[in-house]
Amino acid sequence: MRFEYLRPSTLEVAMGLLHEYGAEAKVVAGGTDVMRKTRARVLNPRYVIDITGIPEWGIISADGGGGLRIGSTATVREVETSPLVRQRFPVLARAAGLLGSVAIRNVATIGGNLCNASPAADCAPALLCLSAAARIVGPGGERVVPLDDFFIGPGATVLGQEEMLVEILVPGAGWGVETAAAGAPSVTGSGVSGAYLKHSRAGGIDLAVVGVAAVGTFDPTDRVCRDIKLALGAVAPTPTRARTAEDLLRGNIITGELMAAAAEAAAAEARPISDVRASAEYRRDMVRVFVKRALAAVAGAGGLDAATAGLQGGDS
Repeated sequence: MRFEYLRPSTLEVAMGLLHEYGAEAKVVAGGTDVMRKTRARVLNPRYVIDITGIPEWGIISADGGGGLRIGSTATVREVETSPLVRQRFPVLARAAGLLGSVAIRNVATIGGNLCNASPAADCAPALLCLSAAARIVGPGGERVVPLDDFFIGPGATVLGQEEMLVEILVPGAGWGVETAAAGAPSVTGSGVSGAYLKHSRAGGIDLAVVGVAAVGTFDPTDRVCRDIKLALGAVAPTPTRARTAEDLLRGNIITGELMAAAAEAAAAEARPISDVRASAEYRRDMVRVFVKRALAAVAGAGGLDAATAGLQGGDS
């Protein structure tokens, strides 16, 4: 395993290195997965470009509209412990806290977790439920891609050869757009609750066998679900939304019967495979179990403010 290690301190230098070395270069931000794959000869880059030397890309900041801008090189541990993330989107802090061990989270970055494009990426389902988007820079300039469109297959994203993920944008009221388009009120942070549940073989340290995120908002008077988003990890080629299940829930009071129906719909939407961690059949069964648990968590927490919502759930 021999490569030249490069650590640019500005975007301009990083872009120049990517242009110069092209397909022979691999961008890393933390490198926990890239180094493992390089040692295993799955990857064989001649140049490794470490973008953690670009200081502004590691910042987590408020966007002024109730949302967040999370630099791609912010560590997963920083996302987990950030007061801003915990206050505004605790479901994301919860998901980050279930990725590997503390030692891994201190090195791994949020951008690396997404760009690695593992179907089992812990941060992806929560970010999908929060309508996050990826800010990408490249030779053609800058573009913003909804995270729904960012993953295109196992280990594959929409990033071009000379493009880099700069920031993850989490809108303050961005989720709920689908309902708003139908004439319902737009969703704000008030009344929103969320949960991320992970099932793994080693108490959360291992990759997820199944991951389920749910974020919902409920009318404080009649408890009707105004909007909800469900996302599944480790049960399809990419982290994915369970849209049919969502459609069953919107506009209704979430009863036990409805949760069971939504869980069945989510299991039907999943496309799991069998591997060393679990069979496809087992994964589908666990989708049923964990969707019901996630829905029970968010329905029970409906109406809580953003400072406390989303802390329910855990490993199994």
